[in-house]
Amino acid sequence: MTNDKMILLNPGPVNLSDRVRNALLRPDLCHREVEFSQLQTRIREQLLQVYGLGKDRWAAVLLTGSGTAAMEAMISSLVPTNGKLLVIENGVYGERLSKIAKIHSINYITLSHPWDAEIDIKALVKLLDENTDITHLAVVHHETTTGRLNNLAELAPICQERRIKLLVDAVSSFGGEEINFTDWGITACAATANKCLHGVPGTSFVILRRDALPSVNTIPRTLYLDLATYYQQQERGGTPFTQSVQTFYALTEALQEMAEAGGWRARHNHYNQLASLVRDGLASIGIKPLLPLGSSSVVLNAYYLPDGFSYEEFHDQLKAREYIIYSGQGNLAQSIFRVSTMGAITQADMERFVGVVKEIIR
Repeated sequence: MTNDKMILLNPGPVNLSDRVRNALLRPDLCHREVEFSQLQTRIREQLLQVYGLGKDRWAAVLLTGSGTAAMEAMISSLVPTNGKLLVIENGVYGERLSKIAKIHSINYITLSHPWDAEIDIKALVKLLDENTDITHLAVVHHETTTGRLNNLAELAPICQERRIKLLVDAVSSFGGEEINFTDWGITACAATANKCLHGVPGTSFVILRRDALPSVNTIPRTLYLDLATYYQQQERGGTPFTQSVQTFYALTEALQEMAEAGGWRARHNHYNQLASLVRDGLASIGIKPLLPLGSSSVVLNAYYLPDGFSYEEFHDQLKAREYIIYSGQGNLAQSIFRVSTMGAITQADMERFVGVVKEIIR
């Protein structure tokens, strides 16, 4: 068995299309040449086009690093020293936002929930009423810890009434779920190339309102991840540091492929078909989802392990049949497994997956 036969059902990195993989073979390129500048500018424009954002108000800032790099750049660059951040936690990645704030000595508080819980709106309003100095709110859109899609439409009016700037971790939702930048009052969102966009690991980005950046006189908290530095240089066609050229090639191809296939809505519908196929197939053999249907994303669903199987045994039997699933985290590690629908995966791949699970359990 070779790795190129593996169907990756983990939440990134994803299976690549041949078209995207072949883009990695384009000519070597110096990041100080005009050809790289043109490539970078094209990607920045393509990223805005995913959700129809205008260049007059919005900008995409490209980074070399994983999705966590974009999360850290967003939080550390956009919350000023005289600001105060509220982080909503209901999974590993919300808790990671808090870790970022703590490491950078940002003034922050948290609203913590159990990992399987939806956001408690009443508790949020109460906390904001008690802390009228909150300037920014950070939240994970799709919490891949459980597959929960947090309801940002509910948060929007609460933030807008209080003039709180909304910072969104959209690492595993950008390109696969609805993100209404204007109606939800989003100030910035962090995301990555190698999840719903079906690019290669190594490039991430922040899409932000142009008026969200601090003034040029502000002392940055970080050298490599300072968004203002990247923004200023990318606006002039440059880059402050060496970017991952080959992953840029792959990302522009992945974005073009996505646009030709109908954009994020078509991708959302495809994911939904695959997720429904898996959910129905597993339900027919008694494997139950962790969350109710209306709470989960189409990108990833979590399921309770079948009776009598440890995660390790279940994973290894599936891997022997060319499927990679993902474990639970923390206190969910021994009770659930996760199945993602991202990447170059077909309906036939998922039908075979359900059949393989049935075979293993029998």
